[in-house]
Amino acid sequence: MSAANTAENADFRGPLDITRAATVVLDAAGTVIGWSPAAAELFGCGAHEAVGRPVGAFLSATPGGGPRSRTETGPSAAGPTIAGHDIRLARRPDGSELLVGTAMCTLPDGPGGTPAGAPDRVLVVAELDTLRQWESRLALLQGLATQSPVGLAIYDTDLRLTWSNTAYEREIGRPFEEYRGRRPGELYPRGRFVTTGYPQTLDSVMRHVLATGEPILDLHFLDRPPTDPEQDHLWSCSYYRLQDAHGHALGVCEDSFDISDRHRAQQRLALLVEAGRSIGTALDVVTTAQEIAEVTVPGFAAAVRVDVTRATVTGEAPTAADAAGTVLLRVAERPARAGAPDPDLARAAGGTQAGDPEDPDDPRHRYPPVAYPPGSPQNRSLASGGLVLDDSALVVPLRAGGSVLGLVTFVRGDGFGLATTFDNGEVALADELAARAAVSIDNARRFTRERTASLVLQRQLLPHHVPPLSAVDIAYRYLPTDAATGVGGDWFDVIPLSGTRVGLVVGDVVGHGLRAAATMGRLRASVRAFAQLDMAPDELLTRLDDLVGQPVSQQSDVHGSSQDTYDEVTTGATCLYAVYDPVSRQCVMARAGHLPPAVVDPDGRVSFPDLPAGPPLGLGGLPFESAEIELPAGSLLALFTDGLVEARDHDIGLGLDTLGRVLGDRQASLEELCDRAISELAPDGTTADDTALLLVRTRELSDRQVADWELTAEPLAVGRARELATGQLEAWGLEELSFSTELVVSELVTNAVRHAGGPLRLRLIRDRTLLCELADGSHTSPHLRLSKDDDEGGRGLFIVAQLVQRWGTRYTPTGKTIWTEQAFPPAAFG
Repeated sequence: MSAANTAENADFRGPLDITRAATVVLDAAGTVIGWSPAAAELFGCGAHEAVGRPVGAFLSATPGGGPRSRTETGPSAAGPTIAGHDIRLARRPDGSELLVGTAMCTLPDGPGGTPAGAPDRVLVVAELDTLRQWESRLALLQGLATQSPVGLAIYDTDLRLTWSNTAYEREIGRPFEEYRGRRPGELYPRGRFVTTGYPQTLDSVMRHVLATGEPILDLHFLDRPPTDPEQDHLWSCSYYRLQDAHGHALGVCEDSFDISDRHRAQQRLALLVEAGRSIGTALDVVTTAQEIAEVTVPGFAAAVRVDVTRATVTGEAPTAADAAGTVLLRVAERPARAGAPDPDLARAAGGTQAGDPEDPDDPRHRYPPVAYPPGSPQNRSLASGGLVLDDSALVVPLRAGGSVLGLVTFVRGDGFGLATTFDNGEVALADELAARAAVSIDNARRFTRERTASLVLQRQLLPHHVPPLSAVDIAYRYLPTDAATGVGGDWFDVIPLSGTRVGLVVGDVVGHGLRAAATMGRLRASVRAFAQLDMAPDELLTRLDDLVGQPVSQQSDVHGSSQDTYDEVTTGATCLYAVYDPVSRQCVMARAGHLPPAVVDPDGRVSFPDLPAGPPLGLGGLPFESAEIELPAGSLLALFTDGLVEARDHDIGLGLDTLGRVLGDRQASLEELCDRAISELAPDGTTADDTALLLVRTRELSDRQVADWELTAEPLAVGRARELATGQLEAWGLEELSFSTELVVSELVTNAVRHAGGPLRLRLIRDRTLLCELADGSHTSPHLRLSKDDDEGGRGLFIVAQLVQRWGTRYTPTGKTIWTEQAFPPAAFG
């Protein structure tokens, strides 16, 4: 209908209606005896011209003819029909012709028959186009009533059902006569509108439409129809008021269309979107499994259980062998109702707890192991590697790389607003959800495997035990980064050096993971090796920088030429190296892009020495510089990585201030200071980066433990050195070491007199061992060698090496120092 056909000018009469159609009254002979005004308008001639003439003068059959009428004197022939009406050709006086539809009505005969010239029949004529339009409208109404999938219902002003079409009748599932006169609340007592901003019940919506006359369109109504009482359905409903020609309300018309399938498809798509956003947010197997359950309950299933293999939880590689006999761990379980799961749901999920493992580190202590009996849906799914639908339970395997990582069991039940079984679309959705979850779980498993290997490597590379030292008291803490980021490359070390000195080192490798931990191990081993050579801090960092910047492999390009490649992981590593001497109380430090240490003097004043920064390791091109500061006995030195003082919620300056405030407490022990620093700067025990903290409290060696003498570089100095050493050993009560010490001193002084320049300085230190040191002005180091039988010399240093535990050479700006170390006799510790 066009926009012009509004309620004000609509004519609901048919084109063959007697009140509007062209009407012709005929006698028994087919002569016109009556001619309506509508006929005059249609045929173009008045009644005075038509009455008395045969009807055939105005109507003739269409080309092709047809059966004759019931009398010879009637219309000449009958043409084709449309919807039971004859189609004829109307002729006008002006010669024009018009296709019309006709209908004939025979009048009943009187008691004595029909006299001549009396009315015998009534012929109704209408334009064919108008008739066809009317028939189309009738077909439309008939289709709405019998064929339309849209449910139509009419309620009177008392909201009682007065009419419904076939679709509505099918929805109710009973003949119309059985529910005629019912109110909407009686047909759908539990239904409600879920569209916000409108009344929730059918009665209130219809009364609003009756009162206001405003139609309401596309309201979503949720309920269970009588024909499907086990599952919720959703309808799109519209309401508008029915009124007569004078505007009086007659009732309300409701049209409704079941959009449950479309709504469920939208819900499934929304569930996939939510799953993509919510599943796999953390690289943790258990967290990912819990996310699966949280996303799918209660919208998709009444209960969900996620079982994975032990190898998946621990990060081990999955195996495909004997999958049906695999013991799974219940890592996630979520029922729709709070508290204990419904017994029917538990039976559908199946599974019994297996025995407790003996290994205390086994994850089965944290997550209950379950074993499924043969023939159960879960056992069949494990055996086949495919999903299994068994009544209200749907079991979908978590597959990755041809192996089964676990199972997800979706369970339906009564009273959850869901169908008790899964349809084909839901099975496909469950398979897609499990496939996505399996990818996230496998990624988490791989991450767990790499993280575990990194932690093991990192812990093996970090110091497990620091031997007691005379130079310093130490305490340390190490916190690996949080699980979301992975293991980093922070490290620290305490290295005993010659002359009771101690090397202190802390470093940080940029990056996380196994490669960062391995790089850290290489750097720590290199620092220890360089430190044992008694290198100065700036020289040690220079050698370490050269090592980092060296090519690690040789590759050939497409032309066959060799091309160096560099280990980019180590680029950006930082390091701080310090050497403390308890005799001189001097500390020499150098840093490569690392934060300076914190120094707390015996009075509790905190400072951060302004050390030359130096570039990070691996960049090259710039030299490293050392700085020397005096640390009185009882001073506190704190070496740390940036993970301790830098965080997302505060800048590094605030972290340094907090650390300084904590370390300023002189009454606390080193262990207490470590704990306070961690609790203040990492209150939750995790940081975004690895954290290393090394606290050192300095000591000094008293004059009673150190004796030194200056000697001239002449042969007489050898005897003088022996006398001085022997006398000092007697004063210390170490006469048992006099013979070996005399030989050591004689050899060292003799070599210095022969091959080096003066002045010479002899020093004995009584610490945990007896240390003998001789300093000279030469930078040439002696070498241990085996002399031949006919050699006159070269055996002295070999003899010295046999008498002492260790010996070595360290270089100074003015020359070198050769040192030896001898163990005390047992009586010295009595």
